[in-house]
Amino acid sequence: MTHGAGRSRFAALAGLLAVTLVALCLLSIALGARSLPLDQVVRALLGHPPDRLVENVVWSVRVPRTALGLTAGAALGLSGALMQALTRNPLADPGLLGVSAGAAFAIVVSVAFFGVGSLYGYIWFAFAGALVAGVLAYLLGGLGRSGLTPVKLALSGVAVSALLFSLTNAVVLTDPDALNRYRFWSAGSLADQDAATVLRVLPFIALGTVLALACAPALNSLALGDDVAASLGRRLGLVRLQGALAVTLLTGAAVAVIGPVVFVGLVVPHIARILARQAGLGPDHRLLLPLSAVLAPCLVLAADIIGRVAARPAEIQAGVLIAFIGGPFFIALVRRRHLAEV
Repeated sequence: MTHGAGRSRFAALAGLLAVTLVALCLLSIALGARSLPLDQVVRALLGHPPDRLVENVVWSVRVPRTALGLTAGAALGLSGALMQALTRNPLADPGLLGVSAGAAFAIVVSVAFFGVGSLYGYIWFAFAGALVAGVLAYLLGGLGRSGLTPVKLALSGVAVSALLFSLTNAVVLTDPDALNRYRFWSAGSLADQDAATVLRVLPFIALGTVLALACAPALNSLALGDDVAASLGRRLGLVRLQGALAVTLLTGAAVAVIGPVVFVGLVVPHIARILARQAGLGPDHRLLLPLSAVLAPCLVLAADIIGRVAARPAEIQAGVLIAFIGGPFFIALVRRRHLAEV
């Protein structure tokens, strides 16, 4: 396939995904406990709402919720693709670095010991906990003569996660307020958020996105092995440090506000590879990372929409539905003999 044909196929795939994402955004704004006709949604978005009620529902409730699904979903998908490339492990997940466990521990500590009771208070604790946990996993993985390796990074992340989850359970068992807050956060939801929440995490997600996309050429070299990447002039330690920082920023910011939505970072990169392969494109991370960043919010928004519609007037949390989808997908991945070819 020629270079021009490859670019045309990628453009067509990107266009299809963009249209799908726009459609899901409109449905996310239109559907809910009180559904709105699409024409009223479009009029409200263009600044000509039919009445004050529609304007309030669209701009105060639905738009911030949709924007959060877009930003947090993109962060989780991008960090998942980056994590799998860094560790060369198709089963790697952003939680592998311990960032979800760090955010959870920081939340229960802020509630139990500092009396924090609002999202605006504990979001910063959650992000700081995720950042510290990611840095700790990276430092532990770099100990020893061989330095930082994918296996050591994964093992250190698992160790940090196990320790922090144990500490989290110890705190929530002794503090009812911390337990209630932790239970709501751990369900994984886009509900009860406003525009200020999106603005608080957007700078961190933007910085993480820039760092992640800047890693793409080096990730292509890493896929050939450490020795080959080093011979091509890649500074492996610097690449992994940049990647780990990007994963921490992206995942930490996302899980701080919507909770540990599992399987997004695991499932989406594999779907991106399948779509790229079906379109005749190679496993180029300069394409896979953006594809993952677009596919992930599609999954998050679709799950959120289904959760709102399926249980009216109540809701099923998006994290629950994504876990329901991701569980069988994870089992299928484990059972495959040739995971690297997916």
